[in-house]
Amino acid sequence: MIEAYQLSKQFGTFQAVRSIDLNIQPGELLALLGPNGAGKTTTVRMLGAILKPSSGYARICGHDVVTEAQKVRSKVGLLTEYPGLYGRMAAMEYLDFFGSLLGLDAATRHARAELLLGQFGLWDARERKLDGYSKGMKQKIALVRALIHDPPVLFLDEPTTAMDPQSARTVRDAIGELRAADRSILLTTHNLSEAEALADRIAIIRGGQIIALGTIAELTRQLLGNPIYELRLAAPFPAQAAVAILADLVTVESQEASTLRYRCPNPQQINPQIFARIASTGLPIVTLAEMPQRLEEVYLRIVSEEENTQCTVHNAQEPDGVGTMASKLGTI
Repeated sequence: MIEAYQLSKQFGTFQAVRSIDLNIQPGELLALLGPNGAGKTTTVRMLGAILKPSSGYARICGHDVVTEAQKVRSKVGLLTEYPGLYGRMAAMEYLDFFGSLLGLDAATRHARAELLLGQFGLWDARERKLDGYSKGMKQKIALVRALIHDPPVLFLDEPTTAMDPQSARTVRDAIGELRAADRSILLTTHNLSEAEALADRIAIIRGGQIIALGTIAELTRQLLGNPIYELRLAAPFPAQAAVAILADLVTVESQEASTLRYRCPNPQQINPQIFARIASTGLPIVTLAEMPQRLEEVYLRIVSEEENTQCTVHNAQEPDGVGTMASKLGTI
């Protein structure tokens, strides 16, 4: 559905995007993360046939973004961070206008507008001028505009910016439903919790290059190692009692009071042995559970290590790309 190979964009002497490769399947949501100025928006604009690539190519639903730009635009719903609404139009008038530009007949335009305005809680405000909408309402009407022609591909740039928690939840739920309908979605966001909840895969971009790509679980294992498990005993039994029993099975990370945290290479095989050994000694187990490893920790580790590597490469005057995080991660 979304395919890019060596996609690059240069503005004068500034290289905004460098040789990006992407392949997004039907029903998949890829979150594109990165600091400000990393190249996220430029990448989205090239994929949406708004900016012409300097080199490489991209295809949307099999259509080339340069030679078949009009067909690409008909397949894409694009939500930009700053949507630029026509404030003097009412919502229904606005959606009818954009629906007509996309070739929808009057009956289809009205039906789609009615459905989407109801879904996003804007039906009662359909005759109000958009200038009178709150920031969150404006963001929602921009998303409705992106969906008016029922596109198979969505590019969402910061879709929940300026929304209150309830509105943001409505939009996230809608994005989940859209993905379930076999749409391919590229989401750019600074909200890592949002990316964690929605994304099938994560791509991290810095300096115009993708420096890491994979599922959260894949990136976590590669950057943070085996997952950490926590064993809690009923007080007052000390964790030290469990350490002696489990020393040959696990790598102890920490212990305090009645809590033991450890790593093990094969939890599917080892954790049942741990449970059986502890139970056989009569020590009362309260819980044995995997500790959550957050996307924020993975993201910050990748970005900071890439930054440090680039500084080292620059100081050593090595060629571009030597020792970068992209070369360390095997899933790219």
